[in-house]
Amino acid sequence: MKDELILGGHSFSSRFILGSGKYSLELIKAAVENAGAQIITLALRRANEGGAANILDYIPEGVTLLPNTSGARNADEAVRIARLARECGCGDFVKIEIMRDSKYLLPDNQETIRATEILAKEGFVVMPYMYPDLNVARDLVNAGAACVMPLAAPIGSNKGLATREFIQILIDEIDLPIIVDAGIGRPSQACEAMEMGAAAVMANTAIATAGDIPAMAEAFKKAIEAGRTAYLSGLGRVMEKGAAASSPLTGFLQD
Repeated sequence: MKDELILGGHSFSSRFILGSGKYSLELIKAAVENAGAQIITLALRRANEGGAANILDYIPEGVTLLPNTSGARNADEAVRIARLARECGCGDFVKIEIMRDSKYLLPDNQETIRATEILAKEGFVVMPYMYPDLNVARDLVNAGAACVMPLAAPIGSNKGLATREFIQILIDEIDLPIIVDAGIGRPSQACEAMEMGAAAVMANTAIATAGDIPAMAEAFKKAIEAGRTAYLSGLGRVMEKGAAASSPLTGFLQD
């Protein structure tokens, strides 16, 4: 059976999404060739540098562009960026990022809900980045989001699943793909997120800052696939107390 990630009626076989904030040719090439990424984010300002390096020159055909609204401080700014991205030919996918906090870069959940509602009504496939909160996630579902993207830890921190318990609540209660975004620093952490039941993982800094970018991209691919397989197969029980012998010690000495 095919196990595909469905977003806004579009299907993807890969469950790794590349966040390209620290993009380079080597990073994007590794993400596509070694990690099998089929979705890559881009900030519109990086695609229009007037003669400087253009991220669009690095993204192969067949890869879905996910413009993000990086830099937006409120819903109105995010909506303006999303509309501009579509007019520039980037398609209907959009990742909503709204941040008023410049120190910790935490998303503004309420403005994110408002932007999601506006853009979903305009036919966008809206993928909102949010601080994990069950009530906010429910509001995003009602606003027309295609998925919910809770942060694992502050952007670029590589701290891992700092919000693990809250992400698990969203996985258990929200009937949309939960894509863990921001803060994942190791393949093992990506694997853990997938074992929890996350639909996909987005990563950037962990790969971009690795000593061997292609090798790290491949490691993330394998970790995400392993975590997904483990989740689908049904993880074994956890005993809070005592132990249980894997090979029973009774009966084999009897005549």
